[in-house]
Amino acid sequence: MATFTRLFTCFATAASFAIAAVQPAQAQSANTSFFLTSTGIGNGGNLGGLAGADNHCQTLAQAAGAKTWRAYLSTQAADGAPAVNARDRIGKGPWQNSKGAAVAKDVAELHATNGLTKQTALSEKGDVINGRGDTPNRHDVLTGSQVDGTAFAAGDDRTCKNWTSSTQGSAMVGHSDRVGLRDDDASKSWNSSHPSRGPDGGCSQADLKSTGGDGLFYCFAAN
Repeated sequence: MATFTRLFTCFATAASFAIAAVQPAQAQSANTSFFLTSTGIGNGGNLGGLAGADNHCQTLAQAAGAKTWRAYLSTQAADGAPAVNARDRIGKGPWQNSKGAAVAKDVAELHATNGLTKQTALSEKGDVINGRGDTPNRHDVLTGSQVDGTAFAAGDDRTCKNWTSSTQGSAMVGHSDRVGLRDDDASKSWNSSHPSRGPDGGCSQADLKSTGGDGLFYCFAAN
């Protein structure tokens, strides 16, 4: 009887480990309200417009509970449609990453003295995104925004044709690790460092990768 009991206990323990091994990692908590996408859509600056980008945020954030997620992206006035400011799309805050670290208490703090660094701009999986010095560097984050989170004036394209182009145009990007080629404010900006560029026109996936990006963008819970 004792032998049977020991065998049953060993079997139950092994079964428990096997079940645990196949359970998906739950990096997010119900309080997660900010992340940097672990992957882009894969079509350069063509995100399917703001709706496509929002849907990507929502899809990646399934584990984070019933929230409305919005991509931190601006669009420029075009074809009779007004500009959209990234800062106006993301709710009022506060926001925190998947590990519970505070990002910003409100929109004003987000665009001033926020808590975004390489170690806090985590993906929806809770992972640190590669930055300058890593291989590959993926710190260029699509925003299409000025430092204060507002859209650029119509004219020079800074949004890959309002996130519908994977060829011509350019996109303003920020540095998720707050590090660049120079020791200046632009290089350290999380949301407005430099426009994309490249031989395909500036908005292809290859162009984004060539300057240290991967078509990633920030997602915020708007509620």
